[in-house]
Amino acid sequence: MVASDTDLIGLEKKLLERQEKLDEAREELERERKNLDKTKEEYREKLQKASGLTTDQAKEELLKQVEEKEAETLAKIIREREDGAKRTSDKKAQEIVVEAMRHGAVSYIPEYTVSIVKITDEEVKGRIIGKEGRNIRAFEQATGVDVDLDEEGVIRLSSFDQIRREIARRSLEKLIKDSRIQPFRIEEIVTETKKELERIMYQEGEKLAHDVGVFKLPTDLIAVLGRCKFRTSFGQNLTLHLLETTKIGTHLAEEVGADVNIVRIGCLLHDIGKVVEGEGSHVKLGVDLLKKYNIPEAIINCIAEHHEDKPFSSVESVIVHVADQISGARPGARYEDVEEYGKRLTEMEEIAKKYDGVEDAYAFEAGREIRVIISPDKLGDAETTLIADKIREEISKALVIPGEVKVTAIREFRAVSGNE
Repeated sequence: MVASDTDLIGLEKKLLERQEKLDEAREELERERKNLDKTKEEYREKLQKASGLTTDQAKEELLKQVEEKEAETLAKIIREREDGAKRTSDKKAQEIVVEAMRHGAVSYIPEYTVSIVKITDEEVKGRIIGKEGRNIRAFEQATGVDVDLDEEGVIRLSSFDQIRREIARRSLEKLIKDSRIQPFRIEEIVTETKKELERIMYQEGEKLAHDVGVFKLPTDLIAVLGRCKFRTSFGQNLTLHLLETTKIGTHLAEEVGADVNIVRIGCLLHDIGKVVEGEGSHVKLGVDLLKKYNIPEAIINCIAEHHEDKPFSSVESVIVHVADQISGARPGARYEDVEEYGKRLTEMEEIAKKYDGVEDAYAFEAGREIRVIISPDKLGDAETTLIADKIREEISKALVIPGEVKVTAIREFRAVSGNE
């Protein structure tokens, strides 16, 4: 069936009427919305006038009230989070240190201040002594070591300088094989051995640097570094200590995101002052040496601060200090006779007590610090300062103390007047 024109016109009219009604309803809704917004704004203004607060101030006040009401709950949550973070961080720190120690593990053989040369024939000792002892005197003068022939089957060479002992040991072995033991030949062999050992030390320094991944050190520094092969500290071989410290420090730097190159070179060179001749602590000698070769300041600071003689200036300095402590403090790394340790502390105190005006003295921190009690009626402030400096200087010269000796002089004067 086809709709007529009349039907279509009627349908269109109805649609138009419906559309007009929808438009009217929409306009009515819009008027209502505006009226609601206006009413809402009027109420907001009335509320602000009644409370004296703006909207933002009201929000802040509401949050403050909620915070005060829930303060105990929030504090509990914060404590739980902090405790959890601490437990996690402690565990992570332990894992980092243990892993660093595992990476730093090296083979270790304790070394002492005596070298031994074995002999198969006791007649060799007679040739070493020579006519009226001239051979042994020439040998001791050329090498700077003491020769002990008392024990059967061995010759003992004694010296605190391990390089001298090594030169003496190699020279003596050559002389025994050569059999021509006489003053002229002794001097010749010792001179030849010194040159040979210099080449060996350079090779050892180069090997140590390459083992830890350092390839651009000045040639002279590499030669000095090689001397560590023949140096010990509390029985711990210095080359092995530097190798171990560098491995540990590098791993720690990687874990915490520090500058690995600064830590690596800082660890490698931190004890280089121990094989440098001169006045002062090994820290000072090491810093002075590195400044001559224009080593970056960040690395020099690591050396200057690794015994806390100066405040730490960077996280890299702290890592070098920690790595050094881990290597030196691990079981079996170092040894020291308890009696000798006690004797050294006693000697420090005795040196301080002999000065006029010193009532008492107490050495601690492994002999790196001594506190001196000054009699206030005998010494003034200026004199106390001078006494502290004199004590520090004498202790540094008289005793072998690792690091710089710190002397704290305490002078207290009290005057009380009237009744309490």
